[in-house]
Amino acid sequence: MPRRNDLSRIVILGSGPIRIGQAAEFDFSGSQACRALRDDGYEVILINSNPATIQNDPEMADRIYIEPLLPEVVKRILEIEKPDALLAGMGGQTALNIASALAKDGSLDELEVELIGCDLASIDEAEDRDLFKRVCESIDLPVCEAVACSSISEVLEAAEKIGKYPLLIRPAFTLGGLGGGTAFNKGELVEIASQGLLQSAIGQVLIEVSILGWQEHEYEVMRDASDNAIIVCTMENLDPMGVHTGESVVVAPQQTLSDRDHQMLRDAALKLIRRLNIKGGCNVQFAVEQSTGQYRVIEVNPRVSRSSALASKATGYPIARMAALIAVGYTLDELPNPITGQGTTAAFEPTLDYCVVKIPRWPFDKFRTADRTIGTSMKSTGEVMAIGRCFEEAFLKAWASLEYGKPHPRPLTMADSSGGETMDERSSEPLPTAILEDWLRVPTDRRMSAIMEAFRRGYSLEDVRDLTGGVTRWFLHRFEKMAAIETEIRAAGEMGLRPSEIPESEMRSWKGVGFTDLHIADALCGFPSTGFKDLPAGRGEVAVTIRRHEMGIHPRFRMVDSCAAEFAAVTPYYYSTYEGGTGENGIDLVPGIEHKTKHRVVVIGSGPIRIGQGIEFDYGCVHAVGAIREMGHEAIIINNNPETVSTDFDTSDRLYFDPLNLESVSEILLREKAHGILLQFGGQTAINLALPLSENLNHLERMGLSLSIEGTTPESVDEASDRKRFEDFAKRCNLRMPRGTTAIEPEGVREAVSRIGYPVLIRPSYVLGGRGMEILSNDDQLEAYMREAYLSPERPLLIDEYLGNAIELDVDAVCDGKEVLIGAIMEHLEEAGIHSGDSTCFIPPQNIPEKTLDLVEQWTTVIGLELGIMGCYNIQFAIRGEDLYVLEVNPRGSRTFPFVAKATGVPLARIAARVALGEKLSSLDIPKPQSEAVSVKAPVFPFIKLRGLDPAPGPEMKSTGEVMGSHARPAAAYLKARMATELPVPTTGGVYITVKDEDKHDTIPLAKRLQEMGFKIFATPGTASELRNGSVDVETCYRIAERKSPDALDLMRRGMIQLVINTPTATGGAVLDGNMMRRLAVELNIPFVTTMAGARMEVEAIAEMQLGTPEPRLLEISTLQ
Repeated sequence: MPRRNDLSRIVILGSGPIRIGQAAEFDFSGSQACRALRDDGYEVILINSNPATIQNDPEMADRIYIEPLLPEVVKRILEIEKPDALLAGMGGQTALNIASALAKDGSLDELEVELIGCDLASIDEAEDRDLFKRVCESIDLPVCEAVACSSISEVLEAAEKIGKYPLLIRPAFTLGGLGGGTAFNKGELVEIASQGLLQSAIGQVLIEVSILGWQEHEYEVMRDASDNAIIVCTMENLDPMGVHTGESVVVAPQQTLSDRDHQMLRDAALKLIRRLNIKGGCNVQFAVEQSTGQYRVIEVNPRVSRSSALASKATGYPIARMAALIAVGYTLDELPNPITGQGTTAAFEPTLDYCVVKIPRWPFDKFRTADRTIGTSMKSTGEVMAIGRCFEEAFLKAWASLEYGKPHPRPLTMADSSGGETMDERSSEPLPTAILEDWLRVPTDRRMSAIMEAFRRGYSLEDVRDLTGGVTRWFLHRFEKMAAIETEIRAAGEMGLRPSEIPESEMRSWKGVGFTDLHIADALCGFPSTGFKDLPAGRGEVAVTIRRHEMGIHPRFRMVDSCAAEFAAVTPYYYSTYEGGTGENGIDLVPGIEHKTKHRVVVIGSGPIRIGQGIEFDYGCVHAVGAIREMGHEAIIINNNPETVSTDFDTSDRLYFDPLNLESVSEILLREKAHGILLQFGGQTAINLALPLSENLNHLERMGLSLSIEGTTPESVDEASDRKRFEDFAKRCNLRMPRGTTAIEPEGVREAVSRIGYPVLIRPSYVLGGRGMEILSNDDQLEAYMREAYLSPERPLLIDEYLGNAIELDVDAVCDGKEVLIGAIMEHLEEAGIHSGDSTCFIPPQNIPEKTLDLVEQWTTVIGLELGIMGCYNIQFAIRGEDLYVLEVNPRGSRTFPFVAKATGVPLARIAARVALGEKLSSLDIPKPQSEAVSVKAPVFPFIKLRGLDPAPGPEMKSTGEVMGSHARPAAAYLKARMATELPVPTTGGVYITVKDEDKHDTIPLAKRLQEMGFKIFATPGTASELRNGSVDVETCYRIAERKSPDALDLMRRGMIQLVINTPTATGGAVLDGNMMRRLAVELNIPFVTTMAGARMEVEAIAEMQLGTPEPRLLEISTLQ
């Protein structure tokens, strides 16, 4: 079928904020769809609530709305824009649920908007668990015995009917397995199923026989309207069934199936997609029992999914682009495969001559109290992918990319099971066998390191297989091989082998299996208990690198070309490999480099999405590439995150999918003979490379590289990041900072605290997203913190006075050495002490006097010019009373850069990149910021997924993503942002108030106003008597600790509370009360606020909501000419 010329304007729905289970993969697929349709002549209108993505920049879409992703808002935009069609398959479950709602209530028919790219009947058949089971049975595909239920009594009946535990609970129409799990008894069944019924869009769960221990395989399929269907990629989970595929280590192509079994699953996948009549991309999951050859169909995602992003990056086949073009009538045989140019069509199945490994990135390094068990509900925030010629190489490269704990597997010790003051003593004590076997038995983020450790300790393959509940033997053989090689290197070190003496044959064989230079150096030293950072002089990473270079051993660079080099490829997308130790000698230069005249600049990406470093940094990288290309240079990207736009095949001139460590980056710089490297946009990941890279420049120069680090110098970066140096700088420039000091041993910390006085803010130096940051208000809390903390001269703790009741500001700016451009000043709604990434903020500031804003601008200019910033930087200020304080300076692009661009219309990241590459602000045509609307950014939290966390925000960052609202009225802008978080904004019902003593008086006007708006007020005795004195009608209820009824939990469960206002106290029984109440509010989807400023804004938003949903606003962002 040819292109549909009856369509001209198409609305694409985004997926909203980054959250667990729905990360940047939809941002990537949506961006690809926008570009494909625009290139083909369609007008694209994009609706998304997430300001951090590149998708809603003018480069991607013609008309952009950053509005709440709710059916009524989308309907209003459709009325305004009058498009011909709606494409919903690119925005994950969020977009599908909206499209489904608008189609079913008749809105799409009424507005004459056609739903393209997904068929509602097929979505229902794929997502409604009961219908799906019947579809599979009708075409003789085996599924698990299962019963669909819509109440707890039905769930219990189903369990009796099936008659054996464990049982798997799967909710219908949810994302990332939200609300699902495996139950081993009746109690767990009731708990998980009630969450599942609550989270499911249609209140339905499927109770099925669990097939724990079977293998999980995925087939990524493409099909068009002419029934051309291909398998794009096969993937295999390393973890057996029982672990969500998003939580598992995934390998592509599948490694362990016989051809007969593969053909059987391939036929089943194609049969199913044809029966469901899905057009576009979709993903089919199977469980296979290898000993018998039996299989079961688990589920189908009738849309582009998280696996599609992985399959796209693993094969080079642009799934989302093809799905978008199929949606407008094209067929696969009409479309050229953009990877091979005219060589093959899109109907050609990709062939892989390499192995790909994906490892999830979990947030447990930040959330020490969260339950680390991984199961059928997702907890990871992002993922890394690596490519190698064998599984071992790809696996170790992926491990090195994680930036999670150790850069390579090391022997496990007691220090791995918990941190704390005595960590260095415990790091020489091996992990006890009982704990090791637990880590093998229960799937957690530690399982892979436990498998390696078991083989180090001589466990047999069958023992490990039994303990892990059925990890396939093929993979275990590979782990056994890695452990054996590690032992061999260690033995050589014990015999006295030094890095400078490593023989060529050994070096080749070790590199061929994927061992990094640092891993080799660490193993030769016998993995000292002091850690891999303090290896003896002449025996560290650099010594191994120098020896390897002396012998001319460098990686080869191979192309991801979707056809195993059968046809010429036009897309320059590479990975490094040592070819199993058989590669040729010498640097593998870019072909034809001697004829290239353009300046080559490398951009360092930001690696996996994690809390504190999200998609905002990828946005900066894409802009940096755009700026480099606009200036006539070649842009090269290095990154390892399969979910991002920066790693799309056509974003840069050349893309390298490799770990972001010194070794990989140096090898790529040598291959490219790069002239410049840009580190400002890759978050802390890239900034952490600045010093090691500048120390390594002499060695690289000797190898023929003349490289400059573009933008701010590593020296200035260190001055801004190193606490002591920045304090001296602030004194020199007469800038005020909170009183503070650094300490490197426990006694120093205690002494500093007694000198500064409580409350104090305590945190590690050189940090991202406030990891390990806490506010302490007494000695007990300090002792508890010290039990968890880890101190050493390299890792000092910073102790600061905590500025209570201060207002915090964030400033994003660009400096070219001569002048400073201030992008925006943001005012935080919450007081200082709540992490800036977790606070709600306003552009322009709403409550700050002009003279203070002038001073902020003055100090921002002084800091930029005096520190020698070239490019972008971010400063956090606090105002207490009349005094302005500088809290910290980040000499890099910050997470608010995209929000500033969307709020002001000024493309700040693009300007910053041009300046970092040497242009002057005065020579750029910088647009004027818009001033008619106020913009609000609000955080989105992962509490529903991570049990064991207190949902109150604090100085440690907890949010995974953000949303934005903009409107001429500040309260309406805040309301839009609140609606976009998908927590309901109540307009009637009950409000429960319990606040600390100093806030009691201030709640009277709020309670009065809520009462006037028709709400019923409930409060604990202390708050209630204060409210009665202010003549508010209030119903008293018990504190939770009193164990009497009714307390807050009872009222919430009975559905009588629609909003909780709770400002937490730091001591006594109220702490536990507050924590339990906030936890339940999360589970029941009841909004709660924990600050007085938040409560005031919430009341304003409710008043605004009673007037009706605010009108959508078309976004305008200028581009640099």
